[in-house]
Amino acid sequence: MAIAVVTLGAFAMSVPARYATLAYPTDNVSAALANLGLSSGAYALYNVALDTVFVSVFAAVAIVIFWRRSEDPVALLVATMLVVWGPLNALYLPTPSTIEKPYPVLGITLGLILTYIGYIAWMLFFYLFPSGHFVPRWTRWLALIYGVFFFGLWNFTPFGPLSWPPPLFTAAVVAVWGSFLMAQIYRYARVSDRTERQQTKWVVFGVAVAIVGTLATVFTVEAAVDLPPREVGQRMLSMLLMDASGLMIPLSIGIAMLRSRLFDIDVVINRTLVYGSLTAMLVALYVGSVTLAQTVLRALAGHEQPQLEVVVSTLAIAALFNPLRRRTQTFMDRRFYRRKYDAAQTLGAFSARLREETNLATLSNELVSVVNDTMQPQHVSLWLRPGTDSNARQAD
Repeated sequence: MAIAVVTLGAFAMSVPARYATLAYPTDNVSAALANLGLSSGAYALYNVALDTVFVSVFAAVAIVIFWRRSEDPVALLVATMLVVWGPLNALYLPTPSTIEKPYPVLGITLGLILTYIGYIAWMLFFYLFPSGHFVPRWTRWLALIYGVFFFGLWNFTPFGPLSWPPPLFTAAVVAVWGSFLMAQIYRYARVSDRTERQQTKWVVFGVAVAIVGTLATVFTVEAAVDLPPREVGQRMLSMLLMDASGLMIPLSIGIAMLRSRLFDIDVVINRTLVYGSLTAMLVALYVGSVTLAQTVLRALAGHEQPQLEVVVSTLAIAALFNPLRRRTQTFMDRRFYRRKYDAAQTLGAFSARLREETNLATLSNELVSVVNDTMQPQHVSLWLRPGTDSNARQAD
């Protein structure tokens, strides 16, 4: 609670200073805003509002987890991580500007401490989630080493990883993040029960969507931090897309902690794979068809006809949507959900035979076989309750 109050308080105090900074931009930014028809005040409000929503979602999920699971140490760790990582990723830490001006030493020290807590909580999350135990056991020593010699040196001394030679820095980062991944893989494969695996899937899904969304933004719109200030419109779009992707992390963690038993993550993953792949294929086909139509029409008519090209391409995409969706769904089921796909195929074949078969003994044997193939229990038995009258016998 103390960490949440200090972190969110520092963020709230930093908002007016950030708004004031953005409300008086440079001449290049002002000219770019004028071309977009935006005032500097609207631009500042957009940035501050976007950051506020981003931090508020992180904080809201953390508060709900704390409120519902305050007796669970893992839930407290997750809530701490989320409440710090919201402002940290919104670039309000490690230096809350409004605290620095009257109290520069306090502001810098407070920012470094909160940043260190955020990194340590993030590291412990991967080593402890979801059971609360270090798995494998030697990860506790890694946590100690990383906490002191990596994150500790990074935040509190001038001899941190950023001052190391590039090969050594890269190796250290790969070792730290690689240990997170290996710990979760080992836990999932060797230790976790069914509920814990569902929780892990939710977290992995949220992180994967955030990474894919961020990378897609970087390779199309470019990262907001890499764009020059005069590229106002591109920066605003990039910030929106990257923040929207990043919000999948707290939302998926919140579901994993509170509602993982109520939702089947496999269905969500399946639909995401299918429609994500389908969208990518349709976009590629649309661009290719427009380019091809331009080439053909230029060769036949001697000039381009943009409206005709768009209409032809759109009709082609509409005609291909359902066939591509079915083929993609079948491929994903066969490749990643083979057991469920085989079960569905077996049940479909059994339903077809059920309409024609009238022999009770044959139906009983086939029913036992289908249950054994699809659910794979250790033992299967079938009892038929004897009817007391003709209606009951027919119902049986």
